[in-house]
Amino acid sequence: MRKIAAFAALIVIAFSTVSFAQQDKSKRASPPAQAQCKLSDGKTITVDYSSPRAKGRKIFGELVPYGQVWRTGANEATTFVTTAALSADGKDLPAGNYTIFTLPEQNKWTLIVSKHTGQWGIPYKYESEEIARIPMSVSKTPSPVENFTISFDQGGSTCTMKLGWEETQASVQFSEKK
Repeated sequence: MRKIAAFAALIVIAFSTVSFAQQDKSKRASPPAQAQCKLSDGKTITVDYSSPRAKGRKIFGELVPYGQVWRTGANEATTFVTTAALSADGKDLPAGNYTIFTLPEQNKWTLIVSKHTGQWGIPYKYESEEIARIPMSVSKTPSPVENFTISFDQGGSTCTMKLGWEETQASVQFSEKK
């Protein structure tokens, strides 16, 4: 009886270890990453995303098709949390928790901010829950970017969010709405 109990305990420990390893997001091929911008009054914008690698693949126009909504990263959809009311390109965004998507095109991108949260992001079916569609500036990077990256440039009451991957950078500037 003790041998059976010991064997059962080993099985439970083994499955628990495997389950924990599968939940360790840092071991994913597209590990988690975070970008944050602090506004002048201490409020923040925080983006949590998964950072896929190019691995020699053609990204925009192939892996990420032009003209289709992209979950903007890998794995779970990218979250966008702002503790301040924001404005971007004349569109208002109240403080809150959101999911962001992008609509990449060869010469223009659109940032999609959705109040629907907690999904993997594909297939995209959240048009009715969109808060805003905001045009993004697009430019070529000075050198190839292997890891998809979201970063911020902070300047007083503005934060410019930059998405970079392969040879493309798309950006949008958020201003704190007072």
